[in-house]
Amino acid sequence: MKLFEQIFATFYRIWFYIIIAFATILLFPFLLISILKSSWYPFFFKVARVWSIIIIYGIGCYPVIKRDVKYQKGRSYMFVANHTSMTDIMLMFYTTKNPFVFVGKKELAKIPLFGYIYKRTCILVDRGNTKSRVEAFRRAEKRLNEGLSVCIFPEGGVPDDLSIILDEFKDGAFRLSIEHKIPVAPMTFHDNKKRFPYSFFKGGPGKMRVRVHDLFETDSLEMTDRKELKNATREVILNELLKPTV
Repeated sequence: MKLFEQIFATFYRIWFYIIIAFATILLFPFLLISILKSSWYPFFFKVARVWSIIIIYGIGCYPVIKRDVKYQKGRSYMFVANHTSMTDIMLMFYTTKNPFVFVGKKELAKIPLFGYIYKRTCILVDRGNTKSRVEAFRRAEKRLNEGLSVCIFPEGGVPDDLSIILDEFKDGAFRLSIEHKIPVAPMTFHDNKKRFPYSFFKGGPGKMRVRVHDLFETDSLEMTDRKELKNATREVILNELLKPTV
């Protein structure tokens, strides 16, 4: 039985990359046009949402979203969520219609075709390089000043130990939120680790549950409050992850 599951997971993973390639090639002309100018990013975002929908449903998954709050059109947010899978990118695009820019690791820019779009639209950061982190922070500030939102996975990457439910959060997202007085918008992704984990011989189709939590407003916060904001955000996501499956 275990061998069958591993074989299925292997083919499922291959199918995942086939669907990514298909969606990227299908939408490539629109993606290419949308990245010609920085001011056209909202158009890119709409195309990226279509790209994500094709992938999510193409691999046999279906999102189930429970919302505690509705995002306002035209308002900037700092979107944060737990990070367990490559599918977190697609699910984040799916969950909100507010245009945002990802802050992500630069290694993904090496993926053929996808990487070209990725590095033209995302804020890339080498988390082991202080200069790169500072530059990413400045680029994120620029995007916020343009009226866009930003998405950061505050764990800083997927934990190597798959038994970790939620890793410790880094400060970057919360520093930006307080500095620019934008709300932190937490989300919990329940099933992405099960759907498409970083473990090669695991994964499969099914539902992708999302909990969109209430906002953490930052209008009255100072930079000295960032750790309290970070810990409060992490606690909300962790408590949701620890809820028994219904």
